[in-house]
Amino acid sequence: MNGSFARGAARVAAPAYAFARTIAIALLGAGLALWIKLPLPWFTGPLILVAATGMSGVRLHRVPYAREAGQWIIGFALGLYFTPEIVRLVVRLAPWIALAVMFALCLGLVGAFALNWLSGESATTCFFAAAIGGAAEMATQAERYDGRVDRVVAAHSLRIMMVALVVPFSLQWWGVQGSDPFTPAASTFDLAGFAVLLAATGGGAAALTRLDVPNAFMLGPLLTAAAITAGGFAWSSLPTPVLNIGQLLIGIALGSRFAREFFRAAPRYLAAVALITLGYLAAAAVFGAWLASAAGLATPTAILATTPGGIGEMALTAKVLKLGAPIVTAFHTIRMALVVLIIGVLFRGVAWLRQGRKS
Repeated sequence: MNGSFARGAARVAAPAYAFARTIAIALLGAGLALWIKLPLPWFTGPLILVAATGMSGVRLHRVPYAREAGQWIIGFALGLYFTPEIVRLVVRLAPWIALAVMFALCLGLVGAFALNWLSGESATTCFFAAAIGGAAEMATQAERYDGRVDRVVAAHSLRIMMVALVVPFSLQWWGVQGSDPFTPAASTFDLAGFAVLLAATGGGAAALTRLDVPNAFMLGPLLTAAAITAGGFAWSSLPTPVLNIGQLLIGIALGSRFAREFFRAAPRYLAAVALITLGYLAAAAVFGAWLASAAGLATPTAILATTPGGIGEMALTAKVLKLGAPIVTAFHTIRMALVVLIIGVLFRGVAWLRQGRKS
């Protein structure tokens, strides 16, 4: 009986040990990144070292709920920026946000045709793989229209990772930091206020999860904290160590997607995705620079707002580098929501046009 109990305990302890190893590698990555002064060290360090360890052949277990917990913290932090003045600014920028959504949709269409030509994958798979939306949402749409879900998820994982690394390093290379004066509503930490905000934002995440809303653990806390802040309440700031934990968890979640088999599965296809992602970044930089002058935004803020990355990664970059976090967050949040709503209709429209040209 003791032997049976020991074997059962070992099965429970083994995953815990594996998760601990992943976290230890991530912490080591953060420490190295701090030492050599990488941009966003608590994010880029864990991301790079966890991904590199996985791709070297070492099997790492994904930390359960790392992505959700990290998104909760980042959404919470970003929501604290949305004072009444910031809300009015976002409303004023609504036409420019709509234009940025159109840009993202057009960029995705161009990318789909390029990916189809370069990789030879089906048009359906390439359409959803190249769309600038969330991996889970685009994979669901691809499955509905008989696309390859694995290829779609792989494309979005690679794009998000490339953007998450290229953008902060590029900004650091150019010495860009702190051009926008936006700050959270509360400047001091209050334990009671923090506890209330934690409960409220957790409730927001749970509510949107129950409604099956994409990115619920990012959007629920973000919208809840933003609504409280926009109402004129500043109950507490978010402690820096908590924000660092959020960055670490996001880095772990993204880095854990990459193993040695990832690039062996379809090297030609993934090489095409990487090339197209670089094209996306170049096009977004040009469009963002134009948008900055047209909309009266700081150039780094406008470029971050239109870069084809995830909400969390781009908003986090803006927050840490003090580059208009609420503006970047608003652009990416609205873009993600509208792309999810529009992408199915757009796919059917493109498919109908292609059928018409063939007949």
